[in-house]
Amino acid sequence: MSPSHSSARVKICGLKTPETVTAAVNAGADYLGFNFYPRSPRYVSLDTAAALARLVPPNVLKVSLTVDDDNATIDAIVAALEPDILQLHGHETPTRLLELKARYGLTLMKAIPISGPEDLEKITLYHDSADLLLFDAKPPKSMENALPGGNGLAFDWSLLAGQKPDTPWMLSGGLDPANVAEAIRATGAEAVDVSSGVETAPGVKDAALIERFIRTAKSA
Repeated sequence: MSPSHSSARVKICGLKTPETVTAAVNAGADYLGFNFYPRSPRYVSLDTAAALARLVPPNVLKVSLTVDDDNATIDAIVAALEPDILQLHGHETPTRLLELKARYGLTLMKAIPISGPEDLEKITLYHDSADLLLFDAKPPKSMENALPGGNGLAFDWSLLAGQKPDTPWMLSGGLDPANVAEAIRATGAEAVDVSSGVETAPGVKDAALIERFIRTAKSA
């Protein structure tokens, strides 16, 4: 590793228990994601999120994942979790992002689902409204009960080759301890996000997999 290369930042998303939050913190996670989408197996209640937030040191950023929620819902989430970043995983428009920025003054991360080159056009769409982009795999229309994210699907990483978005970005979608190093090399990602790739069952995080993912990503 050359001295000029800093290791990738890592986000562990969909945490639900004190044990896995502590494991992620101890292993060196940079961001912890908490999922407020009711249909997800990783969903946490406001009370659970507030309890887990108390275990997160100030140097680790807390991220709230929401999908097309209204202001009242996000108000309650912000009050409970006190997130550093709002991750918007639905069909939020640039106008909506600007409203949220004005309301909360927090860092905004917009998920961009990708399956083909045409999806990369959204990068410029959110240029003036998102602080961070999250490139995630777009589930195929044939996939039943697909979630906005956390489906364990990867997209063609070569689509990002040669892309130099002005907005900082994070890679997500189908990452796990076995492929994250290759993903970082293939895309040049400076930050990676994992959810299902460190689970033994939907919504059930594994401390050993979390530790392995973080260690692998940071040494890639």
